[in-house]
Amino acid sequence: MTNAKILIIDDEQSIIDLTTAYLRQESYEVYAAMDGPTGLKAARALKPDLIVLDVMLPGMDGIELLTRLRRESNVYVIMLTAKSEETDKIVGLSVGADDYLTKPFSPRELVARIKAALRRLRAEGGPAEAPTLTFRHVHIDPGRRQVTVDGELVALTPIEFDLLKTLAEHHGLVLNREQLLEKVWGYDFYGEERVVDVHIGHIRQKLGDDRFIVTVRGVGYRFEDEVV
Repeated sequence: MTNAKILIIDDEQSIIDLTTAYLRQESYEVYAAMDGPTGLKAARALKPDLIVLDVMLPGMDGIELLTRLRRESNVYVIMLTAKSEETDKIVGLSVGADDYLTKPFSPRELVARIKAALRRLRAEGGPAEAPTLTFRHVHIDPGRRQVTVDGELVALTPIEFDLLKTLAEHHGLVLNREQLLEKVWGYDFYGEERVVDVHIGHIRQKLGDDRFIVTVRGVGYRFEDEVV
């Protein structure tokens, strides 16, 4: 996805300058905002392919910005948090962040994560003839990227859809968190496994039934529904 549009929302000019330099080397279009209200306005106007969002922002913090943005957009969001603020990571994921990095971070790692995310987003335009995963209660249509439960459409974010689809493709098998990170996010988080748990929680809530995704304690997760 060359020429993808990336929006950086951060109040540290040094981070914006360094990150912008790395991303432009990859031929991405890069835009920046340095406070919450301006960032939200830019996100709405630019409709970027991906947003890098700092939690601590003047005017409106990143959590509030993302909460508002998620009411109208499923844009992929990588949230930046302070290394010591574990709460920010969990809250950020709970309101809809797809991924997060802790400060200080390597610009190369951020670029790698952005590339992985954009590869996955590009794959969303895959072949429409991809077979539907059909179970007794849950139907997953990869071509249309739609999920229904007992005939009712369920609205999932791109990450949630890919996570559910991956589990369903391995129906009846247990996938551990490392496997899910590699298959869905496209790289290893190295210890950031709770991102899987938070998104699994979102999916369960939206499906309206905990029984479809079973937790295998100490191992991982298994998708369970009868194959039709």
